[in-house]
Amino acid sequence: MAAQETVDQKYVYDFSEGNKDLKDLLGGKGANLAEMTNLGLPVPPGFTITTEACQAYLATGREPDGLAGQIEAHLESLERAMGKRLGDPQDPLLVSVRSGAKFSMPGMMETVLNVGLNDQSVVGLSAQAGTNDRFAWDSYRRLIQMFGKTVCEVPGEEFEQALDKAKSAKGTTNDLDLDADDLRGLVDAYKKIFLKHTGREFPQQPREQLDLAIRAVFESWNAERAVLYRRQERIPADLGTAVNVVTMVFGNLGPDSGTGVAFTRDPASGAQGIYGDYLANAQGEDVVAGIRNTVPLQELEQLDKASYDELLGIMARLEEHYKDLCDIEFTIERGKLWMLQTRVGKRTAAAAFVIAGQLVDEGLIDLDEALHRVNGAQLAQLMFPRFQLDHEFQPVAKGIGASPGAASGTVVFTSARAVELAAEGKSVILVRRETNPDDLNGMIAAQGILTSRGGKTSHAAVVARGMGKTCVSGADEIEVNVPAKRFTVAGQTVNEGDVVSIDGTTGKVYLGEVPVMPSEVVQYFEGSLDPEHIDNALVRAVHRIMTHADGKRRLAVRTNADTGADAARARRFGAEGIGLCRTEHMFLGDRRELVERLILSRAEGEREAALAALLPLQRADFEEIFREMDGLPVTVRLIDPPLHEFLPPLEQLAVNVAVAQERGEDVAKEEALLAAVRRMHEENPMLGLRGVRLGLVIPGLFAMQVRAIAEAAVSCARGGGVAKPEIMVPLVGAVQELETVRAEAEKIIAEVVGDSGVEVLIGTMIEVPRAALTAGQIAEAAEFFSFGTNDLTQMGWGFSRDDVEGAFFWRYLELGIFGISPFESIDRDGVGRLVRIAAEEGRAARPGLKLGVCGEHGGDPDSVHFFHEVGLDYVSCSPFRVPVARLEAGRAVVETGGSDSR
Repeated sequence: MAAQETVDQKYVYDFSEGNKDLKDLLGGKGANLAEMTNLGLPVPPGFTITTEACQAYLATGREPDGLAGQIEAHLESLERAMGKRLGDPQDPLLVSVRSGAKFSMPGMMETVLNVGLNDQSVVGLSAQAGTNDRFAWDSYRRLIQMFGKTVCEVPGEEFEQALDKAKSAKGTTNDLDLDADDLRGLVDAYKKIFLKHTGREFPQQPREQLDLAIRAVFESWNAERAVLYRRQERIPADLGTAVNVVTMVFGNLGPDSGTGVAFTRDPASGAQGIYGDYLANAQGEDVVAGIRNTVPLQELEQLDKASYDELLGIMARLEEHYKDLCDIEFTIERGKLWMLQTRVGKRTAAAAFVIAGQLVDEGLIDLDEALHRVNGAQLAQLMFPRFQLDHEFQPVAKGIGASPGAASGTVVFTSARAVELAAEGKSVILVRRETNPDDLNGMIAAQGILTSRGGKTSHAAVVARGMGKTCVSGADEIEVNVPAKRFTVAGQTVNEGDVVSIDGTTGKVYLGEVPVMPSEVVQYFEGSLDPEHIDNALVRAVHRIMTHADGKRRLAVRTNADTGADAARARRFGAEGIGLCRTEHMFLGDRRELVERLILSRAEGEREAALAALLPLQRADFEEIFREMDGLPVTVRLIDPPLHEFLPPLEQLAVNVAVAQERGEDVAKEEALLAAVRRMHEENPMLGLRGVRLGLVIPGLFAMQVRAIAEAAVSCARGGGVAKPEIMVPLVGAVQELETVRAEAEKIIAEVVGDSGVEVLIGTMIEVPRAALTAGQIAEAAEFFSFGTNDLTQMGWGFSRDDVEGAFFWRYLELGIFGISPFESIDRDGVGRLVRIAAEEGRAARPGLKLGVCGEHGGDPDSVHFFHEVGLDYVSCSPFRVPVARLEAGRAVVETGGSDSR
């Protein structure tokens, strides 16, 4: 929203008027320049135009009233302080015009250097530079190039071509070999390029240059690359950028001048030391652009020891002042050190944890602040293996990074083949157009899953994340031909048996095997690394911060697990129970025929036979899970598949019957099956006969599952274990549905449990909007609620989560309708409000009501904070996301000022 415009509103601040806490108003760069100025550090004088001015400009298309006069007043003040006038022909003041938003957006917005140079002042600058005529003309050609590209959208490659032509004529590849005469000629060439594309001569009025540059920086807030970066980093679109007008200092005045960047610690590893790059006789953009090779910062000690020693002293002072890793830009002008920027530096996930631990040891921050400075997204990065891209591996396709990690393996196109090769000890990548529940065995066997369709909430993505499998989905450049056992991409054919590598973080697909580095953090969570006795700073830091997070958090963290193996892994990762055991996954494979018979049967005897066959299989499943979760709660969701997942595809079945009839074969059995499938066919299975509806329509189905759960719990108790089952009825929309199921379930539980001491809770999944809005009624029949936010989001928005991501989500993200997919992070205003209403009204009706969440959002960092705020008791997520949820639950307490829970 644009700032309110008034003539007397203050839009411009001298550096001496601001401080580091005014980032909202002055942007990060301006706030930190002000802070360094106030610390007495050598900062070139200047002033900052606020983000509010930018907001007003973008809202109206013109400068807000009063801005021009304030810029004039501050410019005059700057000229008096420097004893120079902007663009003076004899001794010109030159300034840089730089962007600076609240959040760092490196390289995404615009900068113009050397503003104030023209055909007259370049001569005055040359005179002031003494014998260094070259410096002045080099500065002028840089201004025309940057101004033309940034302000007037002149194609940058034409300037580069002219520069290359000048170097070629000189017989060199180095910019520094061009002398003053060469650069004069280059200035003339640049002016002609400018005229050709703009229809006007390069502006000679210094104030016009300044005003146009300021507007260009404002407008660069909405440049395509800036918009894309904000979307990726979840930076709000309405913040705007500040503009910093800074007196130019020159690193290209000769060998006693230069420019560089420095970090107070290694931003890659967190190690302490001297890290940075320096480039003599250069301006700042030369370092960033990589035009010339820099030297390590340590070499500055030999080139200019006085400046080097001063810089190290300033770096130490800044780190102690900011209490964090600092990223610094500096220029040396003829032996004089100038500080051009500092900010809390970006760092890798590993460095974030290591540095937080170091700063605690140094007494600069406490453990609460250390916990605040890391996040779940960083921890997730550390948990997955990654490719070691030391060689020239070029991706052949790019999809959606659906489940992080790095995986290489033999390409297979069917689940059966994946299982077969995995049994032989081979690593496989399962390649499908899209996966479905029948692919589960193949997905379990595979090292990674690659699909040409789907998004982050497709079947492949959701299941892969739950299993901790690497997955790339929606790689639509790949054409998959399952019958032919091959896929084609970029003009190349990949056959079954060939090797590919997929990166579930970036979504990139590579041909051949890319070396993989294992994650030591996962080894720590699984118990194979002892943090107290290993020389690994990262593992020690993760252990220390995770221990503190566990001590702070109020939310319990459970897992979504359907097998004993998943339950065991989740428990090693710190899960405190199972929040979602999906029983429909237990009915696949060899059992599918039994379920199909059960659903399609009309005869009572056939139905009872199918149920009798399923009962011992279900009981064994639950016994295994209860053993692994001994003493911890296990929430079992009664069967809840869309019906079509257990029925033969109607179209394929009809074709098979027609072909068989044409051949004159006996198809009586197939015809009966086709009639039954037609009878049960649904146009929209996700809103059809599933969940509680299926249990009420098919007599004995839920009763069989309840009996299996209760018998497994009793068996566990009699074996010396402790089972804590919680039966969850899915898709309830009316309390009467739950009451009907509960009445039947309680009779069975009472019969089975007897005096074993086993207690069984009965609750429901809140995933239908009506259930959230009638939670007060439903709570009277439920001992717990678990929010199924996947379906709650789907029904709340009216989105089919299997279809919408590929269909139009990209456009919604592009238009800013979404900042992030509502399936990825909870929609606080809509779906989140339903959660809040249900939590409040449910607890009002039943004060002891247990509240949890088991949708995909249970492991999303931002969503965990919301669930903490709402007052849920626990979140449940896939095993690999359990540590992430633990960390974020602790951070939620710290960031809301909560007291220590210990």
